[in-house]
Amino acid sequence: MTKKVIGSVMIVGSGIAGMQSALDLANSGYYVYLVEKSSAIGGLMSQLDKTFPTNDCAM
Repeated sequence: MTKKVIGSVMIVGSGIAGMQSALDLANSGYYVYLVEKSSAIGGLMSQLDKTFPTNDCAM
């Protein structure tokens, strides 16, 4: 028998770790509030235009 998860979580920061945490917690049954101080999500990763080691465009 599965236990129903009841509750909510607020994650401050929507970088790569924040977004992954939000997805994991939402898939576990929690209500998730993702808070970001800037107007875009992605953290430092969104500022990079090339990814290592393949040098592909990240956008």
